[in-house]
Amino acid sequence: MAGERTGRPPLTERRKAATRLEVAREAVRLFTSKGVAGTSAEEIAAAAGISVRTLWRYFPNKESCVWPLLTDGIQNLARSLRAWPPGQDIAGLLDGVTDAEAMADLPAMLALVRLTRTEPALRAVWLQSHDDAEPVLVAALAERSGLAEDDLAVRVRAAMVNSALRVAVEQHAMRASADPEALLTATRAALRIAAAGLSD
Repeated sequence: MAGERTGRPPLTERRKAATRLEVAREAVRLFTSKGVAGTSAEEIAAAAGISVRTLWRYFPNKESCVWPLLTDGIQNLARSLRAWPPGQDIAGLLDGVTDAEAMADLPAMLALVRLTRTEPALRAVWLQSHDDAEPVLVAALAERSGLAEDDLAVRVRAAMVNSALRVAVEQHAMRASADPEALLTATRAALRIAAAGLSD
């Protein structure tokens, strides 16, 4: 398509993304040590080295500051879904989304997921991130299969993948382990269970 961008995003976009991710890391650190109610937007901004005004340009409220930690892998997963060869084990979807950069934020992401059990506002953000991920997964599976995005099979499969990932991450996070291999093992198992459906 004419005018469509390819390759890496412009430097300013990469800087904004890096700033948002740093805000997310600092927000989780503060929320973990002080709780959501005990943490102010001013503290998050100061910890991330930006002004409060900049913080509000990026995020609508302090709870949403964690958003980048939850959404960064979705586009990678969608790419993996599109490229997933027919007949291949569904666990292979994770091969394209487990790079070192993504794994570097695993402890913060798992700490955030643990917080969602006691912080309702963060639980809402966590569940919203999965709700927002589903159309992305639907589009990827529709492209892969050649079916329409409103096809029931496409939508159910996207929901299954989405739910399997959420449950695996939640279960792993509650075990307070930041071991990437253990998380990958749990997530692969969850995807296989979802793919098997109700056959047992």
